[in-house]
Amino acid sequence: MFIKNQNIDKGKKFDWGKTSDNYAKYRDIYPQIFYDKIVNRNLCTEGQKVLDIGTGTGVLPRNMYRYGAKWMGTDISENQIEKAKELTKGLDIEYFTVATEDITFPENTFDVITACQCFWYFNHETVMPKFFDMLKPQGSILVLYMAWLPFEDIIAGESEKLVLKYSPNWSGAGETMHPIYIPECYNSNFDIVYHEEYPVKVHFTKDSWHGRMKACRGVEASLSYEETKQWEKEHLKLLDEIAPDEFGISHYCAITELRAKK
Repeated sequence: MFIKNQNIDKGKKFDWGKTSDNYAKYRDIYPQIFYDKIVNRNLCTEGQKVLDIGTGTGVLPRNMYRYGAKWMGTDISENQIEKAKELTKGLDIEYFTVATEDITFPENTFDVITACQCFWYFNHETVMPKFFDMLKPQGSILVLYMAWLPFEDIIAGESEKLVLKYSPNWSGAGETMHPIYIPECYNSNFDIVYHEEYPVKVHFTKDSWHGRMKACRGVEASLSYEETKQWEKEHLKLLDEIAPDEFGISHYCAITELRAKK
């Protein structure tokens, strides 16, 4: 399922389904503190029903399943959903292939709606009232994000430059630590009750960092097969020149909770 959005990568189309195998293998990398911050807000815990939109390969539901919430996940990509089902086989998690704009669950169904690494993809004028209706009174939208810091980390910065060589319009570059942007349309039905941004170091080997970069939107999800193979060749050579066998990459995490005004 190709996605094209003029606000993302200047309209260059991409398909997360093209990178589902590598996404599943290399992007389940959130540190424990990432999940602790959620649980410490008393969110996604026992007795709650949670909808994870843009679930991808189900990273959030499968890692938070142990905290006792009942999870459902949706994603526009059939390949991503099939991989999520494979990785959570035996767990009581339901998955649906559907664009977020087309989700139709009954009113007052969920205690929490989570959006991890995906909030900017949606048509918010369309989805905001749907989220409000689907949430129970005082229910929450939890927006989550983690990104490397290219200006603070040499390996991340050089890898990012190589992505830009092949995808010059990739809008995922140049991250600095900042709060998650919440569109103004949410102000009518939600209050921002909490946000936090904090630095973390994420451990990688050359192989896992190469895989993480390959599974970003600017590489395998949007480049041709031939372009991806050429990028891989150059990136592996780059890592041999600048990276030790194991290393930490500077990232930051961000969390924002919006609470329904009902």
